[in-house]
This record gives sequence, C-alpha cells and structure tokens, in this order.
Amino acid sequence: MLVEGDGVFDLERASDGRLGAGARAALAGHAVLHEVAAGLVGQQPDRTLADVTLGPPQPDPWQVFAIGLNYRGHAAETGKALPEAPLVFTKFPGCLTGPVASVEMASDTTDYEAELVVVIGDTVRNVSAADAWNVVAGLMIGQDLSDRELQNAGERPQFSLAKSHDGYGPTGPLIVSPDLLDDPDALEVRCFVNGEQRQADTTHNLIFSVPVLVEYLSRMMTLHAGDLIFTGTPEGVGLATGNYLRSGDVVRTTITGLGELTTTLR
Repeated sequence: MLVEGDGVFDLERASDGRLGAGARAALAGHAVLHEVAAGLVGQQPDRTLADVTLGPPQPDPWQVFAIGLNYRGHAAETGKALPEAPLVFTKFPGCLTGPVASVEMASDTTDYEAELVVVIGDTVRNVSAADAWNVVAGLMIGQDLSDRELQNAGERPQFSLAKSHDGYGPTGPLIVSPDLLDDPDALEVRCFVNGEQRQADTTHNLIFSVPVLVEYLSRMMTLHAGDLIFTGTPEGVGLATGNYLRSGDVVRTTITGLGELTTTLR
C-alpha cells in the first residue's frame, strides 16, 4: 500500500500494475513510487489509515543488519571503547513485528533500544557514502528489543539470538521517503517507558552515519532491495541501570517525521 496523508492506496492499482503488492518489489521500484505518489492528487483513496491494521512495513527482508555502540553516550554507559569500524550483527527477519505490538518477554532482562531503521531500495554493491542516500528507499522507527541474559551468557556473546525472539523487532509505522524529511541526517530519537523518557538523542550524533553504514556494508556484500539496517541506539538502556522491562510496560518510540511505535510487554 501507499499512504498519502490519511489515505491508503492500493499500490498495484495506483501504479497501473507497474508495482506489485509485495513490499520488496515495491521498494525495488522506489523511483516509480515517487511518480505514482505525485499522481495521487485528487484521487479517492481505497481506505483510510483508521481502517487498516499496520504490520511491519517490510516483513520479508533478505538481510537485517544491526549496529552496536553507534552513539558515544551508549558506548560510555556500557563501559566499551568507541569502535573503530561499525560493529555489525543481525536480527533474524522472523522477529519483525508492527508498530502497535504485544510482545511476550523471553526473560526478565528484556531491554529496550530505540533505533532509526534504514530501508534499502536497490540491489547494490560498493556504494560510496556520497551516493548512499540515492539507494535508500526510506526510513522507519525500530525497537531492538534485547534479551540481555542470553546476550551475555557464557564466554561468547549471543547478540543475534538474544535480539531475535518472536516480536523482538517492532518496526514502522510506515516507511518514509528521505526527501520528505527536512534533514534525514539529524532526526530526534526518543524512547519512553510508561510515559517516562529513557532515551533521547539525534542521529546527527551517530558515530557511523547512514551513508557511512551503507558504504561499509555494501563493500562487504551485496545489499538487496528491502534489506534493513538498525543503526544503533542512544544511551539510557536498561542494561546500564538494571532497569529492565516488566510485564505490562508500554514502550513508546518516536523519531522526527517518522511517527511512533507502541510496544506492550507481557
């Protein structure tokens, strides 16, 4: 679907069949998406946002990358040195869920991590930082929920498993094209637990910016349309204080121009 204001348009119909219903195919045609959106002025939407239940905007990425210690404050609160290169792990795609989610906690050390998520729009390799925004189809909000007990169990960390329990990847509410934002390199990221602000920073303070991350990852492997990059979380996580989530807690995550996620833990 394509959203303009409060209107929801069937993408296959609105594009006269040029774009299919699948998210991955639509993202691969992100240049066409702009043309289609421009032609919606005055058209009657198929539905309104109030009529639909939103799931994860991109439910089937080939690859989901995540970046650790990408804000100075977060590195400091964990007692870690600043990384010299991006610290990359993965969240398995099966953990993805939508912007209004009820998530079952896998342990009593479930933590919140508010993040900007990048959605790739082209199949590319060796993209320069200068060209990186051209291959980004959009941005959305993410929560990198983390099972800290599993993550730190044993002598070797288990980042990918600890962050990939069912529902541990809330995303959404929509994928927003970067050109709709005043400055996609400087977005306010905030996280609230039961109304109390726990995290606040701006993506201007990322150690490795969105263009740098796209360049780095595309040097290592092919990036595919629909791939996701969780770009890292600001300071204020429960790991630093022992203030983990509890059943019934409501986590609200906001990013400038991208809306909000609301996740209820149980």
